[in-house]
Amino acid sequence: MFIDEVKIKVKAGDGGNGIVSWRHEYKAEYGGPFGGNGGRGGSVIFKVDTGLLTLLDFRYNRHIKAIKGENGRTKTQQGKSAEDTIIKVPAGSTIYDVNSGKIIADLTSDGQEAVIAKGGRGGRGNADFATPRVVAPDFAELGEPGEEREIKIILKVLADVGLVGFPSVGKSTIISVVSAARPKIAAYHFTTLVPNLGVVQVPDGRSFVMADLPGIIEGASMGAGLGLQFLKHIERTRVIVHVIDMASNEGRDPYDDYLKINNELKSYKLNLLKRPQIIVANKMDLPGAEDNLVRFKEQMKDDHQIIAISAYTKTNLDELLYKVADILEDAEFISLYEDEDFDNIVLYEPDDKKPKFEITRDDLGVYVVTGDVIERIFRMTNFNQHESVRRFSKMLRLYGVDQALRDMGVKDGDFVRIIKFEFEFID
Repeated sequence: MFIDEVKIKVKAGDGGNGIVSWRHEYKAEYGGPFGGNGGRGGSVIFKVDTGLLTLLDFRYNRHIKAIKGENGRTKTQQGKSAEDTIIKVPAGSTIYDVNSGKIIADLTSDGQEAVIAKGGRGGRGNADFATPRVVAPDFAELGEPGEEREIKIILKVLADVGLVGFPSVGKSTIISVVSAARPKIAAYHFTTLVPNLGVVQVPDGRSFVMADLPGIIEGASMGAGLGLQFLKHIERTRVIVHVIDMASNEGRDPYDDYLKINNELKSYKLNLLKRPQIIVANKMDLPGAEDNLVRFKEQMKDDHQIIAISAYTKTNLDELLYKVADILEDAEFISLYEDEDFDNIVLYEPDDKKPKFEITRDDLGVYVVTGDVIERIFRMTNFNQHESVRRFSKMLRLYGVDQALRDMGVKDGDFVRIIKFEFEFID
């Protein structure tokens, strides 16, 4: 089963907790703090495996969770860091963050890896907080929670050449006779329900990967037919081979077909039409094809080479393969967009560009403090330890949260919320 789009949830491992421990040895009455740090939680890493061709495995595994780091130990021993969870994906997988819509990673080459969810660092034990002024810290940190996010994986097949055109124009027949691919071929529309890839060997020894892309009709870029589902697979191709039924078997005008398919390519992604395109006039063995080809050439305004073939009789296929191989040698990757908007593809921002915190007020008058830094400190604070609570309060003052609340008009007795927990403000 060909699956090319899935949504899953990933959760990296939490860091192990630091511990509070004291040195108790003979003749070491004031041994001091002895608690070790927790280990790092495992990250969720996606790795390309070229042996995979579909996202079928994710259909039955919608939740991926990495391992938690071990807690710290006494004698200042650090807990063991957890191993990362490696998830194999097909080449051509693009991973999106569902909430932001931004791209996390675009995985195209064999063995390429990307950290999708980063494991939390281990909490520090009380030995790590010892200083000349604070010789006996009576608190430790909890482990940092691992990243958690919902992601969408979209598989866009990797092919040098993409066959496009209306249903039943002969795309599947072409790929079946020039490669070892064996797509389903029948005399009805939408016979091809999945992209078919084949390695094409040119008689002179050159080779390339060709993809038969199904379901493109008028309105495909707006969701008609199967086009919206499979148009994405043409994004990575460097050369477009536009197949047209020159015999007009179904009563459509060949030039009108050409204009409609190109309009769908233009509507889907702006720069697809800037890629090299070869017009393949197929079914030239049928009556009326020669006359239609003459009219087609008279109507053509674009500077695309037209190659007349018959996939059924295998006429002129070598000329097509030579031409495709020649164009591929000089073809460069063209961005899909006129102006690349990096805000739409870069997920992570430098920490110095992010505000440390933000304060808002909800409908009930509660002051809500948000921000990655403050929320991380909160999650790593053990509120069962009095000294940890004091340290948390000190950190809020150091980051300016107290003063910012006062500037917003907070008063004694007002409630302040961090994540899902509310506190009473006391000045």
